[in-house]
Amino acid sequence: MTTTTAPDRAPARTAPGVRSRRRPQAHRRSTPLTIAMLAALAYFLLPLFWLVIASTKSTQDLFNSFGLWFSHAPQLWTNVRQTLTYDNGVFGRWLLNTVVYAGVSALGAAMLAAAAGYGFAKFRFRGHGASFNLVLGAIMVPTTALAIPTYLLFAKVGLVNTPWAVILPSLINPFGLYLMRIYAEDAVPDSVIEAARIDGAGEARIFFTLALRLLAPGLVTVVLFTLVSTWNNYFLPLIMLNDPSLYPVTVGLSSWAAQAQNGGAGASSNMLALVTTGSLLSIIPLVVAFLLLQRYWQSGLASGAVKQ
Repeated sequence: MTTTTAPDRAPARTAPGVRSRRRPQAHRRSTPLTIAMLAALAYFLLPLFWLVIASTKSTQDLFNSFGLWFSHAPQLWTNVRQTLTYDNGVFGRWLLNTVVYAGVSALGAAMLAAAAGYGFAKFRFRGHGASFNLVLGAIMVPTTALAIPTYLLFAKVGLVNTPWAVILPSLINPFGLYLMRIYAEDAVPDSVIEAARIDGAGEARIFFTLALRLLAPGLVTVVLFTLVSTWNNYFLPLIMLNDPSLYPVTVGLSSWAAQAQNGGAGASSNMLALVTTGSLLSIIPLVVAFLLLQRYWQSGLASGAVKQ
């Protein structure tokens, strides 16, 4: 008895002289999208480019030279030295204050958001839905609307004009809680939690030794968001702090700009150049923090670890 096998189907051939209209995915280009991306890139980078250029100029050159190019006598290092030494080096104090405020707030807000988000994602309790809806509603409230009530509350307990007046309000991050709740639902499998419970691990141990590692990418995201928002916060420190030695860099540079405009006592002729140079120096730590933390910004750490 003989068997026959069907011949393999040959790939379709195009007629001679007719080119295939299908192009490989890697070689496809979209001119409108390319133009839109270049416009967005210019929109975000142009202010930074201007700041770098302006930091190399004196106050006179800021008004007499083209804004998007260097002057005939660049003096970046002179401006940096004057910024760091002006008024007994108060700028360094402001920068250190900002690092403390933003760093403590970012780490504390991330831990609180991770714990609360994990609890909302993996536990069910009375008032679960109402509590989470309250968090969603808090996202819609602008922080500036809460500044005056927060000041009155802190004034009652004697925390005004202290570092805690800036740190404690920054620990509450409703958006970070929402983000961690959504991320924890998929990043921490229920089967892993059940396996840990069977092995005798308590809920606190499961969270700190297991869940936090799986939540690391979301945790870094909350840290970065809170770090940037606290670093750039201006209104809250402005109303909470009266002592210039406690100012963050945002309020400190604003006071320098006010001196330059009003010509107050102690204002130098190169004050506007110091303000632009200080603005450039103040963003360098944010760039460094992002470059150091972006390698932790990855997803799928538990992918394939557990068979659902």
